[in-house]
Amino acid sequence: MQKVHKVKLPGVLVGLEEAADAGIFQINDELALVQTVDFFTPIVDDPYDFGRIAAANSLSDVYVMGGRPITALNIACFPAKGDPEVLAAILNGGIDHATTAGVAVVGGHSVDDPEIKYGLSVTGTVHPQKIVHDHTAQVGDVLVLTKALGTGILSTALKRGLLDAAQIKYLTDHMLALNKIASENMVKLGAHAATDVTGFGLLGHAYEMASASHVSFKIFSEAVPLLEGVLDFTAKGCVPGGNRNNWDYVQQHVSVEKEIDPLRLKVLHDPQTSGGLLVSLPKSSAPEYVKRLAGNGIHAVAIGEVIPNDHTTLVLTK
Repeated sequence: MQKVHKVKLPGVLVGLEEAADAGIFQINDELALVQTVDFFTPIVDDPYDFGRIAAANSLSDVYVMGGRPITALNIACFPAKGDPEVLAAILNGGIDHATTAGVAVVGGHSVDDPEIKYGLSVTGTVHPQKIVHDHTAQVGDVLVLTKALGTGILSTALKRGLLDAAQIKYLTDHMLALNKIASENMVKLGAHAATDVTGFGLLGHAYEMASASHVSFKIFSEAVPLLEGVLDFTAKGCVPGGNRNNWDYVQQHVSVEKEIDPLRLKVLHDPQTSGGLLVSLPKSSAPEYVKRLAGNGIHAVAIGEVIPNDHTTLVLTK
């Protein structure tokens, strides 16, 4: 199998070889560009809301690096014979939510595709000395999660027609929430490392972050915030296919210190859309971080700690 080239040219601070959330290119001593792209199939039925959620999800990769997104390009896959009003609603949703974040959508590209997909290619800025990496967590840090888990399970319940109007709005609003404030405050408080929790679920992204940092993460499962109704829908079998794939990927790197609820365990590796940040902060800064986010209506929770690497990358306990 042919391998992808991983050539690092001058100016590239973060590239393919780092497996980071976004790429970073240095312009001068005080300015670097953050670049990322993300798009996916509809997660909700309403096309306008789908566009907004896709925008929030795309912007997150800049926020997690400590950057400020400034411009974006639309990426749309849409059937040639599809309803143009649906496409317009998706694009308008993305543009409106990007505008809310202070990001200018300056163009884009579409292709004929029988399966609808949408997202953004985003460019942001960051100071070269203030980049928040995903491979620099330090022993003694506290792990803070800035959004509750369960979007994959609730989205599956939605596809099966099991959510009422209030539950659909609850799920949609959760995915629309930007990681802007969480990002700004982690930079101000000197976070050592961060990643955003998306398709690999909490455990998958935590494993990659801990492994890259050459440490282990101890996660207190009962402390992890879950979206309302998630455990009930998990019990009903509303689990996306990606959930099993995520567990297959990470299970050999997980040690369960004490027995935990098997339903809760499934949520811990549930694939997320527009998830929160997993932030590794000095122990002295974590309480202030949680407090600042709470003051902005964000329910962030300390869910674990960084410990010396001891053969198993992730340690789960109650």
